[in-house]
Amino acid sequence: MVAQTETHDLASYVALGDSFTEGLNDPDPHGGFTGWADRLARLLAEGRPRTDGGPYDFRYANLAVRGRLLEQIVADQVPEVRRMEPDLVSFTAGGNDILRPGSDPDEVAERFEAAVVQLRETAGTILICTGFDTRDTPVLKHLRGKIATYNAHLRAIADRNDLAVADIWALRAMRDRRAWSEDRLHLSPEGHQRVALLAGRALGLSTDNPDAPWPTTPAHTAAELRRENLHWAREHLLPWVGRRLRGESSGDLVEAKRPDLLPL
Repeated sequence: MVAQTETHDLASYVALGDSFTEGLNDPDPHGGFTGWADRLARLLAEGRPRTDGGPYDFRYANLAVRGRLLEQIVADQVPEVRRMEPDLVSFTAGGNDILRPGSDPDEVAERFEAAVVQLRETAGTILICTGFDTRDTPVLKHLRGKIATYNAHLRAIADRNDLAVADIWALRAMRDRRAWSEDRLHLSPEGHQRVALLAGRALGLSTDNPDAPWPTTPAHTAAELRRENLHWAREHLLPWVGRRLRGESSGDLVEAKRPDLLPL
């Protein structure tokens, strides 16, 4: 059920967040990234009027930047919603905080809800997403309990504040390696598409099944899996851990890809 307004009344959408919402590893034809939020915007726009092949009667902004922590999203992105006053805001934040050693999901959730309260002052419908189930991801599987705790808070926050929820934790399709790009930290194009379909359903759209079975493929041997894991650890995991130890972010020099609320 969609909170606060009906889906057909959504004529503007602002996406807030980090690399997940920026759309990393879902390349677009212009050298940037598309991602689930862009795909959701397209689904929403297709339900709006369009005259003589011109732009849809739908405006969209994406303020998400890779690597951003919750406090950075609240400081830099949330205030823009007051200026834009969109019908819909997607707010996905806190994942990078949860991945940090020593982080407290209870405390992160408190800050997340405080931001939701701010957003409700000027946004129409607010959509949030739960975190992924990392049970099958090396190293990150050890954080599964923290992610589950944070998810429980997110669902409670959604109930208290009348938010729409895309429950990615329950999306079984995300457990398939084909939903993930080579770095296993960001979604593949098909993974982004399935999240967009799930988000659309959370907003009341009639979409294809985001949890449709994947095509059957030959199983990997144990030796192949070991080689893949070693390659992943060397090429992706170790650099990622190194950046966190140095206090660096992949988004330090990155700006929002779509900072203004413009026709789609």
